[in-house]
Amino acid sequence: MVLQFEGAVNNISEVQLAFIRDVLEKRGYKDTKVTIEAVGKAGDNYVANVKRIILKNEHGEFKMIAKIASQQEELRMTAGMQQSFRHEHIMYTLILPKYQQLEEQAGLHKNDRLRFAECYGSLSEPPHEVILLEDLQVAGFSMMDRFTPLSDQCIRSMLRNLSILHSLSFALKYKEPETFNEYKNKLSDPPSNEEPRKELLYYWSHLENTAVGIVEGDVRKKHLNKCVSYAMLQSSKMSKEVIGAKHSVIQQGDTWTNNILFKFDGDSVESVMIDYQLSRENNPTFDLMLTIFGCSDQETQVKYFNDWLDYYHSELDKRLHDFGLKANYVYPRDQLDADMKRYAKSMLGGLVLSATLSVMQPSNAQKVKDSLDEQYKPVDDAEMEAAIKEFLTFDDKHKDMYKKRLEGIVDNFIKFGLL
Repeated sequence: MVLQFEGAVNNISEVQLAFIRDVLEKRGYKDTKVTIEAVGKAGDNYVANVKRIILKNEHGEFKMIAKIASQQEELRMTAGMQQSFRHEHIMYTLILPKYQQLEEQAGLHKNDRLRFAECYGSLSEPPHEVILLEDLQVAGFSMMDRFTPLSDQCIRSMLRNLSILHSLSFALKYKEPETFNEYKNKLSDPPSNEEPRKELLYYWSHLENTAVGIVEGDVRKKHLNKCVSYAMLQSSKMSKEVIGAKHSVIQQGDTWTNNILFKFDGDSVESVMIDYQLSRENNPTFDLMLTIFGCSDQETQVKYFNDWLDYYHSELDKRLHDFGLKANYVYPRDQLDADMKRYAKSMLGGLVLSATLSVMQPSNAQKVKDSLDEQYKPVDDAEMEAAIKEFLTFDDKHKDMYKKRLEGIVDNFIKFGLL
């Protein structure tokens, strides 16, 4: 008898199911029912199809999370799905285990180590990619509401995680430069001379127009105009600048609220980063700006911005010390401040995109999810433009939230001297 799957098996290919079955059988599970459940609400995830896999037998219950890639060719190309899954495969099977090894060699206490989901298996064969991960809900972690800005306590927990992640990257770079170069090269996408896909150009344009139309004031509108297109088109130039740079690290790359799980215990909070699909070599401030400006509100940023940067840098110094390094040499505080200003304009467009996904009303997020779940059907330009406009239409409640987020980001970029 073989494992029998039931439940939300839609959009899982036979190749992916066979891989899941093989991983479970190697863990000793045979001749039992496997229940598959959809995870999260519309708007929680836009690239991977996320499932929870549940098994029960006489020894108890076992759960794991499956991140499933779509086989739809057009969707895969538009979403850059092959690259995203490849990056996460490399992080979970190669880089994060290497970081674990560095921590063990340094004799670090488990509380000082980077916490990440255990990877039970990863299939990187396009178009059937699937990554099987520890279900952190079992350990008490949960996802926060994407509409609610995170508190000072939560931001500090995220910054602590980033300090650990970045310190491990710096430690590998200084102690094993050949290994670091090998890993960061694996995360590099091959250069492309192709123009961005038409769907993306439409989306960027309408996103910018929506943002400019929602905010008030000529100064805000000026900074938001063309900011997404600038950020996206600058990304290849930025890659050439940061690759091999002294202060570059392997970033997490996508620290918005839905890619962090939190666990609360009285006055303490622990967080875990769960998505490494945008990990690549970059400047540390990209992770910092997305965390600070993408996950908290304007008032909290004004109150804690400098304290947060101080906290991150002091934690980075503490973590580097474990590997015989010092932040004043590896990544001085004045360099961090300079990099915040240097890369802010390029980051602004990414923050607009993050803010849009964060406050997209559930009905529109569901439409996006449905479009990703459906078999691709060719559409003409007018249909494409109409669909994108519909996705970027907000009711009064969500429009107010979006307006407040965007205006807060621009105002604080100006207030902190980043623009």
